[in-house]
Amino acid sequence: MFWVLLLLLAWAFAGIACTRLCLAAVRAAAGDAEAATAHHEHDLTLYETAFLSGGPARVADVTMVSMARGRRLLLAHTGWATVVDPRGRDEMEQSVIGAIGPEGQSRIAPVRATAAGAEAVRRLADRLVRAGLAVPDGARTTVAAGIRQVRAAALVTLALGLTALLMPAQTGMPRLLVSLWFALPLTLSLSCLAIARVEAYPYTRWASPAGQRLLGALGTRRQAGDGGDEGAFLTSVAVRGIRAIGEPELRAAFTHRDPPWRE
Repeated sequence: MFWVLLLLLAWAFAGIACTRLCLAAVRAAAGDAEAATAHHEHDLTLYETAFLSGGPARVADVTMVSMARGRRLLLAHTGWATVVDPRGRDEMEQSVIGAIGPEGQSRIAPVRATAAGAEAVRRLADRLVRAGLAVPDGARTTVAAGIRQVRAAALVTLALGLTALLMPAQTGMPRLLVSLWFALPLTLSLSCLAIARVEAYPYTRWASPAGQRLLGALGTRRQAGDGGDEGAFLTSVAVRGIRAIGEPELRAAFTHRDPPWRE
């Protein structure tokens, strides 16, 4: 009857993991529902659009692209950023200039990383979270951790079931019936993962369901040609990232990688 102990372990792993995931998803959904009622109409700024689409790194990217298009920053195809105008128009541009440093020139990669972690971006994130448009860090990590635990529980259940089937028969219990007993907690774990894929998937992104709806409405207006050529270009970069940049040299500035150093 040792297989019964293995079955109890499988149920324990599956039950605990699925319960944690369900509780995390319910808490995240409740927070979104409370915040979404207060902000049905909210015109997203360029930086808000970038954050909801790709997080802090996207904010740094669109800031640097905007500065380059305005000839306040030179982005070379070799991967270097040079300050042309040291007076930033807003706190995001000031963060980029500060990340480049007093010499006025730096590699683009560290500038992007430093600007993405700047205080201005954190304040932007806090405002979006309070507005119910962005997912709090805790909710995002909790749901993602719950999904990982359910996946692990499914693998453990499968391993325990195989172990029980490979053990020498100690009772008259048919192996087919043993496998059916282990199929129950495995089905529970897989069903929970399937539901999480549909219901909890939006909470693993930067934008909450309310924020995603605003991004969808923004995409509709962009297709209608609202905002002008320059505004539409920057909005496209905010939504899609650097792959939306059509200028080869400007795109090369972000994608450039130094060859490995050799003696």
